Amino acid sequence: MKLVLLSGGSGKRLWPLSNDARSKQFLKILENQKGILNSMVQRVWGQLGETGLSNSTVIATSKSQVDIIQNQLNNQADLIIEPSRRDTFPAIALAASYLYSIKSADLNEVVAILPVDPYVENEFFQRVKDLEQVIKEGEADIALIGVTPTYPSSKYGYIVPESNFDKKGDYLPVKKFTEKPSEEEAENLIENGSLWNCGVFSFKLKFIINYLEKKGFPIQYDELLKKYDELPKISFDYEVVEKTEKICVLPYNGYWKDLGTWNTLTEEMATSQIGKGIISKDSKDAHLINELDIPVTVLGLSNIVVAASPDGILVSNKDASPRIKELVGDFDNRPMYEERRWGWYRVLDHTKFEDGNEILTKRIGINAGKNLSYQFHQKRREVWTIVKGEGVFALNGRLRVVRAGDVLQVDIRDHHALKAFTELEFIEVQSGTELIEEDIVRVFLDWNKIEEHCYSIKN
Repeated sequence: MKLVLLSGGSGKRLWPLSNDARSKQFLKILENQKGILNSMVQRVWGQLGETGLSNSTVIATSKSQVDIIQNQLNNQADLIIEPSRRDTFPAIALAASYLYSIKSADLNEVVAILPVDPYVENEFFQRVKDLEQVIKEGEADIALIGVTPTYPSSKYGYIVPESNFDKKGDYLPVKKFTEKPSEEEAENLIENGSLWNCGVFSFKLKFIINYLEKKGFPIQYDELLKKYDELPKISFDYEVVEKTEKICVLPYNGYWKDLGTWNTLTEEMATSQIGKGIISKDSKDAHLINELDIPVTVLGLSNIVVAASPDGILVSNKDASPRIKELVGDFDNRPMYEERRWGWYRVLDHTKFEDGNEILTKRIGINAGKNLSYQFHQKRREVWTIVKGEGVFALNGRLRVVRAGDVLQVDIRDHHALKAFTELEFIEVQSGTELIEEDIVRVFLDWNKIEEHCYSIKN
């Protein structure tokens, strides 16, 4: 059995901590068994390891999330990188072609699709394993997992099973789907045995490969990548599931939760406060998550969430917090915090002047043993001030050791890189006419190649 985790999201529902580069699954807010803050994707990956599924799992994601996934999962995950964001059907089609033509998976192999961030216990993944037997033994083309509802929610989709059938196993044939009903409709659905749709389903690999061939799309991964933008930008549910006649659902009676809003996420936090600040004793059911270096005080307010990051500050009643996406949907600011394969950066200030010049100030952290790529810029100069740690700096083929207090100048088209011996931080001040992440021309990523290049120039 192969598992495909879908990692997407635009990061608006948990603003300001989440953004286009750091969606909700990457927020380190949940404590693990050792009391260390983990993200949702780290939690799920750990559970897959505990249930023996991580070695057969791939993650389908966008280019903007590659660095943060590799960083948080220590390069353990096999990634399928979408060339552009085009919804779940194109992502699953690309994953199927990858398993078929790159991994040489058998056409009768069962593939399960999961979101990357369900909040569940390990028993849930044991239930995912049961999908393999359901697909192999049953007559269904698609098998889903349906969660037994605990209350009449209008936030979830519902799977409505057939009422009259000859039960052959613990799975049920599906009659129809109902998307986000009213609470009154949800009560009726639950009374008639409907289940929450948690976005988990499975099929034989040949089901999707045949589908692609029928639609005239290539089934070889490299060829499908070239035509990826021609795939319909639509969800897998609408493109495939709702058009498939033979569907069954496997009920799951355990704990499941979608931590997609601040009110649901704070319910699962082990602590009421992360970061600098104070919550007064008369503030009941209040949560503070602060990523800034300045303290935040919550005084005399209850049922509230306060979240502060370089992207902005949110002060919200918990019941109202799901509406945040409506308010910040038009925000088009650059991400102010990102995790990368080598560490992280936080934007401290960005100023644009009337003459067209800009100044951008970042605080950048490089993990011990990691390095920035050997690169140059076309439109900006940089000044780096090392504030913590020790490392080696490469500039136009020359190497030098740097420590806290050193100031480094990088001019336009200067080839430069930095490797950290210890945890290293520096302040970077960029100046130029267009300060964008795309103004990076990478020459080498691997530090050994950078050193070889520098030694060849020296000799």
